[in-house]
Amino acid sequence: MADHLCSDLRVENLAGRAGMSPRNFARVFAKEAGITPARFIEKIFVESGRRRLEESRDDLEKIARDCGLGSVQGLRRSFLRVLRVAPSEYRRRFSNAA
Repeated sequence: MADHLCSDLRVENLAGRAGMSPRNFARVFAKEAGITPARFIEKIFVESGRRRLEESRDDLEKIARDCGLGSVQGLRRSFLRVLRVAPSEYRRRFSNAA
């Protein structure tokens, strides 16, 4: 999943690839991973965004699109939910890009 951030990672599609119903896929995934598929995917998106904020000077809109979060608002919501900090504040604190 981490290598396909711009792909359609909805449970329905992931379940189809695994040859399972969406409901069964979500249940098995949560049991095995200890987290729902949606939260797992969000964490992958945020991790990708986090790295991009640290290592690049790309604007937030580009980072949001490239990381699968769609918009700056989606990037912000996910960062606040997962990391408890806004993307702009995260970049200010941790950016390595000069």
